[in-house]
Amino acid sequence: MARSLSEIRERSRERARLRAAARSELKNTAYEIFIGALSILSIVNLVLVYVIAGDNAVELVLSVMNALFSAIFLGDFIYRISTAPSAGRYFFRGFGWADLLASLPFPQFKILRLFRLLRVFRLLRDLGPRTVWATLIHDRANSALMTLLLMGVLVLQFGSITILAVEEHADGANITTASDALWYTLVTISTVGYGDQYPVTNAGRLIGALIIVVGVGIFGTFTGYLANLFLGPGRGGAEAAETDAALADPGDEQSDAATAGAPAAETAQPSIARHAAKGVAAGAAAGAVNAGVSAAAATVEGGADVPPVAAADEMPADPGETAERLRALLAQSEEAMAEMRRLLAGATP
Repeated sequence: MARSLSEIRERSRERARLRAAARSELKNTAYEIFIGALSILSIVNLVLVYVIAGDNAVELVLSVMNALFSAIFLGDFIYRISTAPSAGRYFFRGFGWADLLASLPFPQFKILRLFRLLRVFRLLRDLGPRTVWATLIHDRANSALMTLLLMGVLVLQFGSITILAVEEHADGANITTASDALWYTLVTISTVGYGDQYPVTNAGRLIGALIIVVGVGIFGTFTGYLANLFLGPGRGGAEAAETDAALADPGDEQSDAATAGAPAAETAQPSIARHAAKGVAAGAAAGAVNAGVSAAAATVEGGADVPPVAAADEMPADPGETAERLRALLAQSEEAMAEMRRLLAGATP
């Protein structure tokens, strides 16, 4: 029984260690899924190149997409090696060398993109499906951004291939080459629509309509994301605003609302004086409470034989004297408030 418990503890520790290592290597869950999906698509393109051998137009589209993937993977390699806790460990033990070779524009090394796909699968497996799903739901902004980028890549590739296959041999077609198809798809996704390239068949128009709908969704959401990123309040500013709202005094809000129609110069002075008076009164009350606590502590420590004079320096034993002292403190706070009002009135031009 003891052995089984020790084995369970050891396994749980190993799982915790693997999850900690995965989190340290994991850049962002949505980003890792995006890179994994691009790796799968790039490997599919390698297979398509051999399947459709002889169709030069489609091969050119796939070559352009593979060049785009190479640029993305090279940027991913630079990002990982620059942010890795140990660049040497990532390069030699984390298959960084395979990421570098796979990002180069050489067909012989593109098969090494399998290592990137395996690493993404291992990281996500170590985290667990629940953790991955919870992270995607919590980080909705990055998840939406990565989803839009992936949709844009898919539409650009398969939209170009499909519109080329439909329009290439049609009568009166002007989308007859790979560059025409890529240009038409890119212009349509971006909702620019120059009109220099357009489909002439019903099937081509249907494909163009689908590309337009997807493009509007992609660029509309992407524009909103950028606007929120650059124009939205920062996290620090939002936290400060929440803190100020939580610490706001309801009495202050009512008084501010009551004086909302008055000029700022007239309402600023009472507000400052009111806060100053509250501070003075709070300090006086705190001093009185501390004095009472000190007197009680002195009485308890000395026992019944300790005379009340032992705490007379801090708090009078007579209730009448205590009340008189509190009245004096309140009078001092009122005098301080009146003095601050006079100073503010003299400083106002």
